[in-house]
Amino acid sequence: MRGGLGKSSVELLHRLRRRGPVFTFRDALEVSGFDRGYLRVVLHMLERRGWVERIERGKYVILPLEAEKGRFTLHEFVVGSVLVEPSAIAYWSALHYHGLTEQIPNVVFVQTTCRKKRRELVVFGVRYRVVRVVRRKFFGFEPLWIEGMRVHVTDREKTILDCLDKPQYCGGVVEVYEALVGGEFDAGRLSEYLKRFGSGAVAKRLAYLAGLVGFDVEVPRELIKKGVVPLDPTMPRRGKVDHRLKLLVNVELGR
Repeated sequence: MRGGLGKSSVELLHRLRRRGPVFTFRDALEVSGFDRGYLRVVLHMLERRGWVERIERGKYVILPLEAEKGRFTLHEFVVGSVLVEPSAIAYWSALHYHGLTEQIPNVVFVQTTCRKKRRELVVFGVRYRVVRVVRRKFFGFEPLWIEGMRVHVTDREKTILDCLDKPQYCGGVVEVYEALVGGEFDAGRLSEYLKRFGSGAVAKRLAYLAGLVGFDVEVPRELIKKGVVPLDPTMPRRGKVDHRLKLLVNVELGR
């Protein structure tokens, strides 16, 4: 059973709830008017009595009235979105969200442009992996509203490029191949995204996979630069070289 609260603590929770289920220390400082020292005492008391749960340092979730402390779980996309700012659910998690893989990832992948000391975290029993990318690769999102919070997920086309950029975060190039076989994509958007993404390795991999599945997508020739890259960098560098694409085909794919 939860402990009782004073009037100021109740008012603080009411004000924070209006903003959504998740808040930061800075949010609480803004709405409470408390000084930092007193606010830390209040938040510690709220956590100890089961009214809030800490996600990580300086970030909290307000527990629903029916929730039991220690057994409450918040949607993993919401948690992922507040671990770092800016953020987008990406890679294998986005593949699964869009129905492009039958595999259920045991890690939630979060993409960002910011540095974060802890790139791997466990929150409410769920594992998270924060992946930092350069600014030019951070685009192509769909907004979602989950449990009163707005989160972003990479769209279908951007997810494909991200997974070809870092196949280690999606289960390998075979997962991208299967997604292209079974999914529907906007060829024009993919081509536009390729130019914006600006990666020769991704362009070569997409051109090869698109040829295998019969998907007509324009790959900018200027991205097919010198230097051979592996189709799947997570696999041994053994196989035949596609000299046209300057690609080492080191994994067998086929329908």
